[in-house]
Amino acid sequence: MSESPIIKVLSEEHAGKRLDVVLATLFPEYSRSRLKIWIEQGQVLVNGKTVKPKTRVLGDEELQLSVQRIESEQKCFAEDIPLDIIYQDEAIIVVNKPAGLVVHPAAGHYSGTLQNALLHFDQALDAIPRAGIVHRLDKDTTGLMVVARNLSAHKYLVDQIQQHEVVRQYQALVYGVMTGGGKVDQPIGRHPRDRIKMAVRENGREAITHYRLLQRFREHSHLKVQLETGRTHQIRVHMSYLRHAIVGDPVYAGRHRNPAGATPDLLTFLQGFKRQALHAWKLSFVHPESAQDVSFEAPLPDDMQQLISLLQADMRANE
Repeated sequence: MSESPIIKVLSEEHAGKRLDVVLATLFPEYSRSRLKIWIEQGQVLVNGKTVKPKTRVLGDEELQLSVQRIESEQKCFAEDIPLDIIYQDEAIIVVNKPAGLVVHPAAGHYSGTLQNALLHFDQALDAIPRAGIVHRLDKDTTGLMVVARNLSAHKYLVDQIQQHEVVRQYQALVYGVMTGGGKVDQPIGRHPRDRIKMAVRENGREAITHYRLLQRFREHSHLKVQLETGRTHQIRVHMSYLRHAIVGDPVYAGRHRNPAGATPDLLTFLQGFKRQALHAWKLSFVHPESAQDVSFEAPLPDDMQQLISLLQADMRANE
């Protein structure tokens, strides 16, 4: 996407400041990282010349900004894919993502993603980075995601997430009997040998997960989990670190485990449960336009509800 260049004349109040700082002041609707990319791509001119982000301005220059789509965002096309919309207004869309839906295009998944679906649902999202997606869920994790419908909402939500002000609560079913809640404060980084996995590593990025026991079964536990940070695979990695991997997790749970004395129905269901039993249940944040606290919930998907019912029946059968 390309629009007519935006031209502004700088004043004395900008004198001596870095160009990237001045741009962030003049164009608050765009993120600093996005503005920096535009500077580096030559889409920002000062007196008709390209400059670097750290360049100090004098305060009387003519600044020209050409708003263009970043190259990495040009590969996604609208596709008619059903969406479960929990809520929408002019600023945001809240989606309940099903299992199996990839959030945005990447290697091996260039179509059939949530981003493709959003572009079909609202053509105006074509002007927003990644069609307004500001956070992600793993392919087989279900639940709530918020999507920005304009640039100011996008920047506002990204800032809230970076400042850990968006409350994301999950429900999970894990292997093993847990006695209560707690916190995992362990850094996460790329696995040293398996590049598709993450792991707890001393040189990883800060990662904090809070969890609370909701229900205890014979050999499983039902948890409420809240993210303080949002690292890739964070809950899955932290639960595995506690030796209570998420049921069905194909990456972090290891070999399938058959509970001793389990009912046939439970055994059959567990063997066929091929995704991590993890659901983004509740999402709370400050609305980007009304500035009011808003909160949304999505009920557990059918497969997790059925698993809980079978685990409860298994407890009764083994009393």
